[in-house]
Amino acid sequence: MTTVTLYHNPRCRTSRAALELLRKRGIEPTIIEYLNTPPTAPELKRILKMLDIPAKELLRVKEGKAAGLSKDMTEAQLIAGMAKHPIAIERPIAISGKKAALGRPAEKVLDVL
Repeated sequence: MTTVTLYHNPRCRTSRAALELLRKRGIEPTIIEYLNTPPTAPELKRILKMLDIPAKELLRVKEGKAAGLSKDMTEAQLIAGMAKHPIAIERPIAISGKKAALGRPAEKVLDVL
């Protein structure tokens, strides 16, 4: 059976849709409500490497702006800022083994299966 971890925000419609898609496939992921249990800067670096994207592509612009973050910042500044202000992290993120996928749209989380 595939083990999946889902960085999830239950208030987000896309995140809820991604969770439902996984469950319809018979997968009950380990859920990390990242607003309550934010990833550390090293964890974010690992996730970004798995996603193969720069930090600016993981930044929620509106929430980032409210937290004082912008896509003009350095990689290190963005990672530190997102660790401090997890609301600025795009979601959901699914991880399985060495694969990760940003669920935008929600169906993308199935790429880790």
